[in-house]
Amino acid sequence: MAETHKQWLDKLEAESRLKQEHFMNDIAAKLRHPRMETKPQHPFRGAPDFWNAFEWTEEERIQQFTDNFLSVGGHVARLQTMEEAKAFIVQKAMEMSAKYVIRQNQPELDALDLESSLAESNVSVWNTDAEQYWRARAAEADFGIVIADHAVAYTGSVTVLSAPNKGRSVSLLPTVLMIIIPIERLKTRLGEVLVTFDEAGREQLPAGIHFISGPSRSSDIENDLTIGVHGPGIVYALLVG
Repeated sequence: MAETHKQWLDKLEAESRLKQEHFMNDIAAKLRHPRMETKPQHPFRGAPDFWNAFEWTEEERIQQFTDNFLSVGGHVARLQTMEEAKAFIVQKAMEMSAKYVIRQNQPELDALDLESSLAESNVSVWNTDAEQYWRARAAEADFGIVIADHAVAYTGSVTVLSAPNKGRSVSLLPTVLMIIIPIERLKTRLGEVLVTFDEAGREQLPAGIHFISGPSRSSDIENDLTIGVHGPGIVYALLVG
């Protein structure tokens, strides 16, 4: 019985490979060139040297990031200190009557003491209560506040990594997202960020690596562009330093 079963599987595999050959040969015939039996050579790997050497000045990075982020519907504020960032967040929260705020659990945000400045809002700090269902807290939040791990001027994108104290829901679920970007973390090229993940190695990568380029945008339904369906509809990038 085992041999019969094996013969049946071998027959199915042979039939499948024959169909595959016919399919590929048909494509080659329609393209009017011989069937390619070997993979093409790729003598170059990675970005070329001229691109690896490409670098903007700090002011150029700031301007390019700002232009790119604004072009997709995001907002950018240029601030000098974390205290200015705090004042900006508090002002916007008051303007928008934010009732629920959630933030990452990080020392830089602890130092801002937003809990005292936003006394009229319910400010939650991610993962500080084992009994709390934090994903639900993030979903009901009016404001989410995170600190960027990286930012890229050329693409106008921000990278936020997940960790036990930095839940991905903080940046994905609230209505409004505030991203604090220390200016020294703003790079010219995306490759400058991606290489850090290669260097870290597979075992050291976080569960989530999120690239954020403005507010959530979707055209899934009849190609009608809708903002805020799959994430925050309003995103502020606060360039600090």
